[in-house]
Amino acid sequence: MRRVESMLLAIQLKDIINYRVPASKILEALTAASCQETFCYERAELLGDAYLKWVVSRFLFLKYPQKHEGQLTRMRQQMVSNMVLYQYALRKGLQPYIQADRFAPSRWAAPGVLPVFDEDNKDVELSLFDQERELNGSVPGKDHLGYGYEDDEMEDGELESDSSSYRVLSSKTLADAVEALIGVFYVEGGKNAANHLMKWIGIQVDFDPEEIECSIRPTNVPESVLRSVNFDALESSLNIKFNDRGLLVEAITHASRPSSGVSCYQRLEFVGDAVLDHLITRHLFFTYTDLPPGRLTDLRAAAVNNENFARVAVKHNLHLHLRHGSSALEKQIRDFVKEVQNELSKPGFNSFGLGDCKAPKVLGDIVESVAGAIFLDSGRDTAVVWRVFQPLLHPMVTPETLPMHPVRELQERCQQHAEGLEYKATRNGNLATVEVLIDGVQVGIAQNAQKKMAQKLAARNALVALKEKETAEAKERGDEDTKKKNGSQTFTRQTLNDICLRRNWPMPLYRCVNEGGPAHAKRFTFAVRVNTSDRGWTDECVGEPMPSVKKAKDSAAVLLLELLNNWYSCQ
Repeated sequence: MRRVESMLLAIQLKDIINYRVPASKILEALTAASCQETFCYERAELLGDAYLKWVVSRFLFLKYPQKHEGQLTRMRQQMVSNMVLYQYALRKGLQPYIQADRFAPSRWAAPGVLPVFDEDNKDVELSLFDQERELNGSVPGKDHLGYGYEDDEMEDGELESDSSSYRVLSSKTLADAVEALIGVFYVEGGKNAANHLMKWIGIQVDFDPEEIECSIRPTNVPESVLRSVNFDALESSLNIKFNDRGLLVEAITHASRPSSGVSCYQRLEFVGDAVLDHLITRHLFFTYTDLPPGRLTDLRAAAVNNENFARVAVKHNLHLHLRHGSSALEKQIRDFVKEVQNELSKPGFNSFGLGDCKAPKVLGDIVESVAGAIFLDSGRDTAVVWRVFQPLLHPMVTPETLPMHPVRELQERCQQHAEGLEYKATRNGNLATVEVLIDGVQVGIAQNAQKKMAQKLAARNALVALKEKETAEAKERGDEDTKKKNGSQTFTRQTLNDICLRRNWPMPLYRCVNEGGPAHAKRFTFAVRVNTSDRGWTDECVGEPMPSVKKAKDSAAVLLLELLNNWYSCQ
């Protein structure tokens, strides 16, 4: 019945929007991951976010030809920020249609029927999240009815376990739902459907075609500048012939090279960044239809970033045509080109922007500005842009070739092993030094002019050191596999639980003896005892300080198992 009720709401919203899109897809765009359904809006949100950014960027670029890139960026932010989308959602009354709560059968009731709530089962039915909120005293009184709206840090869910009318929806959830609706409409009906949804929600990006045509005039680049550019080589690299070569000159002109009659590439970069983001996101979305939202987001991040675009520029020799007047920039480009050429010399290797040398921003910028120039020169045809850039971006990142950022990889490894991770950064002149500490012990260090690059290199060094340590420990335990085959065991608290079950003893009683250390490197000490059937309570066994509660309990359980082994020979 919950699904039927949700579908009816989606059908109602479909009728209000008045466009032929399947109600099931609208329901998907309204369903948050917190519902724990088999579908949610996150994939569609990713697509809708990129399309919204593109359409608004195009509108601003064409509508305001005199605005520079910084002004256009601020104007775009004022049109598509989460808070603005949240306000649009409120004005259209989207909040009742959004599904953000996990279904609890005991709390559901048909419309017009009061829900029956069993107080005896309250603690069982509350989610851990709800319990924590009640313990923290953050549950509002029962006289607060309706919808609550919190900041982006608030999770979605029901506040009152016995009130089916009180929900919390974060502003981000409402904004995400708007982007997801745009994405769903784009998938089902193309740009016309997506534009219809945007217009309905209140995002006005319509413009007068005649007015736009008047604002777009052929560039008037001096002949001397045109003669200085090797158009044959540049157009050959791009595999396209420009109708207005002045646009191409603008796309490769840096602000450090002022020329009469030639603008720098920043406006073209603004629109090119948006069109590439949209086209690449669309490609990934429709290519990997079964990929989870998180992995799709990772693919997009790896494909759409300045570091990756800079490598594309070097790979196709676009850097050779850059018009600039900075000796410092020239050195940065030269050093980066050497790094990329070294990467390209390794068969099958592609860092997708995770190399050891930070790219000069200008190289990624000219890739985006060239995309903007092609967009304008082709009569604002995104199909032409993609036809040019798809081979330039090859090989595109795939789920199989997706690299993980060393900082993230190290963080996930430490979380998996319940280890405390800390970075310590210092700067001496122009050099930043970053240390990696795990449980207070240094495992990696690196230096670089940029702090972020130093952190990335330090994390990579730490991962190498940890893997070498694990390999050495595995060699020292060379006979471990043999022992396991012969029946040897690794004792944990689960072993202790199994013994208690076999002997019909109560479950072991654990007690936290000590909890200390800084927040990033907590240490826990636990004690455990068990009530045996024939000898009563055992002595309390205190384990070693450990970085997690689970490991601390395991440590105590091992000692108690040794004690029981001495009593009963029950190893």
